[in-house]
Amino acid sequence: MNLGYACINLTLAAEGVSSTRGMIRKTFLEKGIQYASRLALENVRDLLRILEWNAAHDIRVFRVTSDLFPWSSEYRLESLPDFTEIRSLLEKAGTMKVRMTTHPGPFNKLAGEGATLENTIRELETHSQIFDLMGLPATHWHKINIHVGGAYGDKAATLKRFASNFRRLSANLRGRLSVENDDKPGLFSVGELLPLYEMTGIPLVFDYFHHKLNPGGYSEEEAFTLAYNTWTVKPVFHYSSSRREKEDPASKKEAHSDWVYEPVNTYGYDVDIVLETKMKELSLLRYLEQFGANRS
Repeated sequence: MNLGYACINLTLAAEGVSSTRGMIRKTFLEKGIQYASRLALENVRDLLRILEWNAAHDIRVFRVTSDLFPWSSEYRLESLPDFTEIRSLLEKAGTMKVRMTTHPGPFNKLAGEGATLENTIRELETHSQIFDLMGLPATHWHKINIHVGGAYGDKAATLKRFASNFRRLSANLRGRLSVENDDKPGLFSVGELLPLYEMTGIPLVFDYFHHKLNPGGYSEEEAFTLAYNTWTVKPVFHYSSSRREKEDPASKKEAHSDWVYEPVNTYGYDVDIVLETKMKELSLLRYLEQFGANRS
């Protein structure tokens, strides 16, 4: 089991290192693509610093932020004034010995229609293009992970619509896309996502914490195994403890913890795990001190 974390390195953030610099829309409209390009260049430069830190600390899995390019829906990456330097840095990032993934936001709804669907496709294709620029293979080794995004009153019809829209995506994006189980019973458990895998071959990302909130009639081991068997490469799954149970009883039940309080059970399978904890790499390092990890 290799452990990873998501997006922000708190150790480097204390030194001003960030790959999530952004701006509000008003600022984008005022300062335009030149300012967006400058922020993107700074973000990509600092992403490389984070990846170098990860490699130096033997952290082999990392979720790249979805905020690398501010307001990327408003321009083509190639049109950025700093694109040549950005591309060079991305190419270098792609050579790092770190398995990179990404998790575009909840507004991406591939089962949606109209403008929602078109915006989703554009957003997801941009994420895939970034991985292309890194020179990363178009496989689920570098997953672009999303949720279905809503049940729309009919789960079966929603999954069929998702499958139909999935066919509109580029081959590289289809080769990277994965879908995750949800934390609410009104949405999709692992078992309810199996028909989508059967229609498209899209692998299912098992989120342990979400399963506890929405088990769908399966034990953790059963759901884990169902998801595991949808992968043709080593899976990347997600883990967090409950903030309400472990840290703050007043928290929402869906809130993720700062730290991990128990060892991750992979049921004898070889998987990579992204810790979705608020303390980021510090949580990962503390986990290794407390519980260790089986390294492949």
